[in-house]
Amino acid sequence: MEDRPIASDHSPPLPFLTMRAALLLLLVITSLLCLARAQNQALMDYLEQRLLAIENRISTWHEQTNRYAHELREFKQQMVGLLENQDKDREFMRTELSGVGTRVDRMEREMDYLETQNGAQPCVDVDEKLVEQEVTVVKEKNKAKYSKLTECRDMISSIKAMKILKRVGAPKGMWTKDTGSSSARVYIFNGTSEDTLYEFSSVRDFTASSGLSRGKAIQLPHPWGGTGHTIYNGYAYYVREGDEFQVIKYDLRNGSVVDSVVFPARDHVPVYSLTPETYIDLAADEEGLWAIYATRENENSICLAKVDPVTLDIVQMWDTPCPRENAEAAFVICGTVYVVYNTQLASRSRVQCVFDVSDMVTNDDAPLVYFPKRYGAHSSLKYNPLEQLIYAWDDGYQILYKLAMKKKLEV
Repeated sequence: MEDRPIASDHSPPLPFLTMRAALLLLLVITSLLCLARAQNQALMDYLEQRLLAIENRISTWHEQTNRYAHELREFKQQMVGLLENQDKDREFMRTELSGVGTRVDRMEREMDYLETQNGAQPCVDVDEKLVEQEVTVVKEKNKAKYSKLTECRDMISSIKAMKILKRVGAPKGMWTKDTGSSSARVYIFNGTSEDTLYEFSSVRDFTASSGLSRGKAIQLPHPWGGTGHTIYNGYAYYVREGDEFQVIKYDLRNGSVVDSVVFPARDHVPVYSLTPETYIDLAADEEGLWAIYATRENENSICLAKVDPVTLDIVQMWDTPCPRENAEAAFVICGTVYVVYNTQLASRSRVQCVFDVSDMVTNDDAPLVYFPKRYGAHSSLKYNPLEQLIYAWDDGYQILYKLAMKKKLEV
């Protein structure tokens, strides 16, 4: 017989061990699945809570948006109502102001008429100012007086008529005839900074022209500045553009510069606040050539100087009481400067300050003179003593004013 090993009673059979391992593995897997399921459930619960919170916030946002939209519509309706009321109030105020303006214009016309019919008599001491016929004795006061005795005693009584010829050129400029001769030629300084002067054979020729092309173009050697130019005895007197304020005397017959001089006053300021381009305003009347100007030393008031038209020397200077503020232009008649004032608002131009170098006319003596109509502001007013006309430039319109005159010492 073969010898066989004897089996031990303590060794389990192999199938039993395999089954036990499988059970352990199954238990582990089941535990892991349960754990994963629990984690997934917790994640799902968290996500659900977050979604609910987002939905609540969206709902709140919709409610707030609807409320804001409703409030905005109500505010818009309120603003529309307020704007409509404001438009009605504005229209009412415009109507009222138009009525006030009409009444003011009517009152001014009535005052002009009453002034014409019953003008204020000059406050003149006849015993002191009249010594002999046609001789004027000038009283001495604190200011200097014009030393030349003259028979020119005319002053403005009123504006008799006006004529608007046309509108041509820039808003600001100057036009005039030769103040010292009977020539019919008309001269146009268009703008405040140019070098071409236009000459027309007559006022009729200028009026009939469609522009400035029909006029004779005169090329000046230097550009001018401002609107303070004048034509006197065949010469153009104008202020050269620049900082030196050089007065040029230009011969219109032979086309050459005869003389030039730097104006002796220092630290110039614009002579008229409403025409700031003009620093020196040259004017001519029955007595010759004048210069209206202002300096920083006396910047609140307008100054006047008598100029020798031959040599351009300054004969005499005066400080006038006429302020620069709201002044737009001025002109000289018989040695009396008339300053015209206006405002930036819609109002009428009027002579508001008068200064007579012979001290025969004061502001109390001068009549209240209104210009019948305005477009903007006069950039220049040039007096012609032969015609007793003022050549005016107002916002591009060329206007003629016919003057009614009286004697300075008329009683």
